[in-house]
Parts: sequence; C-alpha cells; structure tokens
Amino acid sequence: MEQITVIKIGGNVIDNEEVLDGFLARFAAIEGKKILVHGGGKLASRLQRELGQEVQMIDGRRVTDRQTLDVVTMVYAGLVNKQIVAKLQAAGCNAIGLSGTDGNIIRAHRRVAKPIDYGFVGDIDEVDATMLRSLLEAGLTPVFSAIMHDGAGTLLNCNADSVTQAVALGAARLAPTDLVFCFEKKGVLRDAEDESSVIERITPESYATLKAEGIVSGGMIPKIENALRAVEEGVRTVRIKHADDLLCEAGTTICNA
Repeated sequence: MEQITVIKIGGNVIDNEEVLDGFLARFAAIEGKKILVHGGGKLASRLQRELGQEVQMIDGRRVTDRQTLDVVTMVYAGLVNKQIVAKLQAAGCNAIGLSGTDGNIIRAHRRVAKPIDYGFVGDIDEVDATMLRSLLEAGLTPVFSAIMHDGAGTLLNCNADSVTQAVALGAARLAPTDLVFCFEKKGVLRDAEDESSVIERITPESYATLKAEGIVSGGMIPKIENALRAVEEGVRTVRIKHADDLLCEAGTTICNA
C-alpha cells in the first residue's frame, strides 16, 4: 500500500464552521490514503452546561460520569462525526464515519480509578489494522470519533490525541505513515500569546524541560506525549500545526533526537 496520512483536528477547528469548511476542503485535496480523527470537546462542554451538568477537566482530560458519557457520545460519535462526513462527501471525499465500536475496529479498557477516577474514560488496547486496510483499499476515508468500547457492551470516552496516535500506529503496520495534529495555533508555542514563537522541533529531552518550565501544559501534554510515542514506535513523521497550514511545511516537528 502507498503511504497513509493520519490527521487529527480538535474542538477549536470544529467550533468554527468557516474554519472547519476550509480545513475539510484542504483535507479532501490530500492525495492518497488518509484517515481523519476528530475531537469536539468545546461543543460537548457547551451542551453539558446547557443541560446543567458540571464540566470536569484534569490535565486536559475530561472526567466522564454516566451523564457526561451520554453527552459526549451524542456529540462526538453523532452530530460532529456526521457533519464532518457530510461535508467531506460534498468536497468529493468518500468518507465513512466511525467509532471504535464499528467493525470492532478499536478496543479500549476503562482506565483504573487510581490515583484519579476519570469515570468512563478508556485507554486504547488494540486497533484492527486489517479492518483499516479493508476500508482504505475500498476507497473509503475513515473518520473516527473518540468514542471506543471495551468489548463487553460499555462505551468509553477516549482522548482524541490518544486515539489518533493508536490509529497512526495501526496504519504504520500497513504502509509508511505521516501523522499531523491540526488545531488553532501555528504549532507548539513558547509563548502562548505570540504566534511567532513556534518551537520548530521537540525531542523527549527538550519536552521534559518544556513541561517542567510550564511552557507546555494542559491539553498540549497528551498531544506531545502521544506524538513522541508515535515516532518511537514506527510512525514516520509527526507535525503539530495550524489547520490552515495543512498543505504546507509548517508547525512543530516531533522527533526522537
């Protein structure tokens, strides 16, 4: 199989319809096999508040009780996923919207409740690369939400960056794979208020320093940690960039050394 491109978009792209439309047009223009993974956290948080539910986040990860699980499943695997698929079809990209339950393609397990009980939050166990191959060879572009399952009938809310990393590793078993995290910033910034302060390159050593100094924090922590794990385990390249820069060389490169 030819190379595969795995791309992840977050809630800030999804929340802005004009930005999302532009991104999806660029995504559809990418040649070859490709896979999209999306978040949708801000929309889910907004709906939770409208329903009178408390939104709990710890280190960029959502605490998911039963009520929250219902909301994120409706938003991630339902509304957001199908809106993206519909827009990709309009752009000429034959996409198929999926959660981990569909085709048993991604299995997870509920995270141990110590030291923090995240509720119905999962960690990925396995991606079925054979199923990925079947979809890609059929000319379909998989679009994954971050809703997984444990194989015993329980849905689990997984971190979309973790899902992306796992999907990229599954794809890397099939062909050379490039991974791109797209969001609303130009890359990983040394100064969150200065778009010109992009850190061009991050290694495990420099990441440890950036984290200790508080330059990297919150939701950027799982993003970079998953990127580092991906290149360590076989993904060819990982870049973190602005959604507008999808088709050009820009952003932060994550590498081993």
